[in-house]
Amino acid sequence: MNISPSHTIIIAEAGVNHNGSLDMARRMVDAAAAAGADYVKFQTAVPELVISSIAPKAAYQKEATGNEESQLEMCKAIHLPLCDYADLASLCSEKGIGFMSTPFDLVSIDTLAPLGMDYWKIPSGEITNLPYLRKIGARNERIILSTGMSTLDEVEQAVRILEEAGTPRCNIILLHCTTQYPTEWPDVNLRAMDTLATLGCGAVGYSDHTRGITIPIAAVARGAQVIEKHFTLDRTLPGPDHKASLEPDELAEMVTAIRAVEASLGTGDKVVAPSEAPNIEVARKSIVAARPIAKGEILTPDNITVKRPGNGISPMQWDEVIGTRATHDFDFDSLIEL
Repeated sequence: MNISPSHTIIIAEAGVNHNGSLDMARRMVDAAAAAGADYVKFQTAVPELVISSIAPKAAYQKEATGNEESQLEMCKAIHLPLCDYADLASLCSEKGIGFMSTPFDLVSIDTLAPLGMDYWKIPSGEITNLPYLRKIGARNERIILSTGMSTLDEVEQAVRILEEAGTPRCNIILLHCTTQYPTEWPDVNLRAMDTLATLGCGAVGYSDHTRGITIPIAAVARGAQVIEKHFTLDRTLPGPDHKASLEPDELAEMVTAIRAVEASLGTGDKVVAPSEAPNIEVARKSIVAARPIAKGEILTPDNITVKRPGNGISPMQWDEVIGTRATHDFDFDSLIEL
């Protein structure tokens, strides 16, 4: 799917909310397709290649899953084997929804390469991973780059690395993002999308970690051409990301709202909409007789006034009418004619 100003690409982020179950991942594909998302996206990783044994959990991960296991142990329990992603890609094709998965290591890039993804999704945490960026950039395919936890200079550097590796800037989409689960509204900073747009990439979008659907909808109104949002089959399930995710009915509601917003954005030209044109006569006003007027009588503010309907002389011509003589007798409330 290509970027279009009239169609926001909506990515339903399944991530690891399948909790390591292929059956649950398959049900998430069904739910994302039913909600009307353009893509369902997973996360592909060999945990031992991504996380060291000494890496701590994030605070939100500790809150969601406790502190008994390490980050590595947690991720090993909730990631799918690499062989499962081909099955999910095939299912997505069958269900009519695009397949995407974010690779977190070089082996995972090789695993996903044959699956024909429309976009390579680079997560915020890899924006400073030079070997990783070079490997994806060298593929010269379309890229979506999340920019959480980064400064504009770091984003610019990552884009330059991808360019130098072989991917033109016009094929890179930048997603503004705040890497906190959930993100509170004061930390969202949607205006940062405008700043990212100054880098001249192909498009700008938004990856959301707030509660609910309000902020993704606002992002579309501000010009986001891609929206990514976590979803889950059940927010009460164990795991690090479920609590900050939408359930399927909420995902469907978000998709519907975004489609309404993008349809309402229009061209930006200030013109009369075809649907409102018939109401001009009803809502606007004309110059009418304020009392019976005899033919030849001079028209003054005492004998003419302004009332609906709007199919007579416009009140904008008031100065032209004042001082002229009545062309014939006018009844009370009748439209003045010159």
